[in-house]
Amino acid sequence: MTLIKSISGIRGIIGGKIGAALTPIDVVKFAAAYGTWLRSTNSESNTVVLGRDARLSGDMVSRLVSATLQGIGWDVVDLGLSTTPTVEIAVTAERAAGGIVLTASHNPIQWNALKLLNHAGEFISAAEGSEVLRIAEEEAFDFVDVKKLGTYRTDDTYLAKHINLIMALPLVDRAAITAANFRIAVDAVNSTGGIIVPRLLEALGVNSENILKLNCDPTGNFAHNPEPLPEHLRDIRREIKNGSFNLGIVVDPDVDRLALISEDGSPFGEEYTLVAVADYVLKNKVGNTVSNLSSTVALRDITLKAGGKYFASAVGEVHVVEMMKANKAVIGGEGNGGIIYPELHYGRDALVGIALFLSHLAKFGKSASFLRKTYPKYYISKNKIELTPDVNVDEVLEKIKSRYARQPINTIDGVRIEFDKEWVHLRKSNTEPIIRIYSESETLATADNLANKIISDIKEAISERT
Repeated sequence: MTLIKSISGIRGIIGGKIGAALTPIDVVKFAAAYGTWLRSTNSESNTVVLGRDARLSGDMVSRLVSATLQGIGWDVVDLGLSTTPTVEIAVTAERAAGGIVLTASHNPIQWNALKLLNHAGEFISAAEGSEVLRIAEEEAFDFVDVKKLGTYRTDDTYLAKHINLIMALPLVDRAAITAANFRIAVDAVNSTGGIIVPRLLEALGVNSENILKLNCDPTGNFAHNPEPLPEHLRDIRREIKNGSFNLGIVVDPDVDRLALISEDGSPFGEEYTLVAVADYVLKNKVGNTVSNLSSTVALRDITLKAGGKYFASAVGEVHVVEMMKANKAVIGGEGNGGIIYPELHYGRDALVGIALFLSHLAKFGKSASFLRKTYPKYYISKNKIELTPDVNVDEVLEKIKSRYARQPINTIDGVRIEFDKEWVHLRKSNTEPIIRIYSESETLATADNLANKIISDIKEAISERT
């Protein structure tokens, strides 16, 4: 059984023993810790927003969390089936003190999680997350007496409100999308994207008869591995290849990641979702962009070409958002299909990504596969090396850093080394003796070769200590 406690929340497999899985006791304990910490933020609001994806355990976990927050004295606004970006938007709209999203994102059906938001509808910081963990560990929470219990109400209007906010964005061009008469296939892995993505497409001017819905019934019985990677998307790729569709749209269970399929059935590439949307934004507004250190440098290339500046952050949405704010970025995100468009809100949002991409494709006037070919061509190789528990990972990374001291090196998150048009990023796991190794080059073969070279260097560094 698995229970992972981190600064961003608590995540685990449903069922098992207390402290070793995401049991009802663990859910209540962590929700109480968050509610206690939130009280210390001196917010003028007494409201917490709650929402969830469609996974099977969602209703049970939601009832546990809402009752616990009421026991702490919070008034709960429950959005029910929702999306992560919708909950983020609702927090600010409700002037709430914070929010909790119940989703394990791309993890399989047996997982669930509590993702924690602050008053701005953004993920809490590392320091704040550490405090929540401390409160949970020490069980340093008190529940209110019966006359001070919080209230509970439901609100199912925020999916529509989210769509309306997207439609009001100046760069979302409904007229162009309508004129393009797109035929689109949607795979929402039987979660909440199956509710909102078709609604959004219709609002954007896509004829409902031109939308093929695959796995759009929000039963929580995921039809395939919910991580939107090419190897998990064979059904929609086959449908598009055999049909006459302009585009395939795939979202993960909580709709914060966007993957696209071109009209020929080929993956557009999660790394290039952000690149394409950023290209469209930068064509209309010169500005800066941000992605994390493990994302493609194609974003840097198109940003510099457009006259802006590119910045790379540590991995993690909270770090991307911090750097976007510091550098007034007009768009940013992560290479996993995460689009952050600050004109709407500071959170990964597949829905605004869909609207901006379709506006871009409609004005481009050619196929998605042709659009993809207009961008710099890079390939990322993702690898990892498992180490024995006795290996000092920090010491190994220092040796690699010293070995390549003549190359440009970034150490804000592990070790990232640049080699002309190639780079490699090494990050250690916080939960197990593993070093993750991402490398990028102009061909997959050279990206693999670079990764293998670094893996060889790591093994050599380990052998030197024995």
